[in-house]
Amino acid sequence: MEHYKSWAGLKKQLSENLCDALKDRVTYFLTRYHDVHNSYGRAAILLDGKELVCFSWIEMYYQEKDISPLYDENPNAVYEELVAKMKPKWDVNCTYCEMDFLEAVLQFRNLPIQAALESENYIIKVLAIMDRRVGKRTRLQLRTDATYLTFPDWVRQFYELRLGQVD
Repeated sequence: MEHYKSWAGLKKQLSENLCDALKDRVTYFLTRYHDVHNSYGRAAILLDGKELVCFSWIEMYYQEKDISPLYDENPNAVYEELVAKMKPKWDVNCTYCEMDFLEAVLQFRNLPIQAALESENYIIKVLAIMDRRVGKRTRLQLRTDATYLTFPDWVRQFYELRLGQVD
C-alpha cells in the first residue's frame, strides 16, 4: 500500500474534491483501534450524518471465510487469483474492510477522473461520482447510458444521488 502522511490529510483532500452540491453533506470517516490486536478499524461514507456505506474490520473475516475453502481445494493457489474469484460476491455484498477503503482512496487520488469512473473497483467509482471533476456532460452521458443501474445497491445509491442533481 502506498504511504500517506495522515488520514486527516486524505480526508481533507477527498472533502475538497467533492462537488459543490455534496460538499457540506458528505463526510468520510476512518478510525483505527490501536489497542486492539492488529489495529483493526472502520471506515464509512456519510450523507447528512447518516451512514450510507461502512467498511469494517469484520468484513476481513467474511473474506477469509470465503477464501479458506478455496485454499483447501487448491493449496497452491495464488491469493490474488482467489480474491479475483470472490470479487463478484464481495462487490454485491460490499464485503470490504477499512483497509480496502483506504487502498481505494490512495489509488483514487492519483487517477484521472475518467479512469476512476471506469475503474473495476466500486469504491473508486463511488469516490469518483461525487468528485467535482465530473461535470454536466459526463453526468448526462452516465444518466443516458444508465450502466450504473447494473451496479450493486450500495454503489448505485451514490450514482442516483449525484445524477439526480439539477444544475
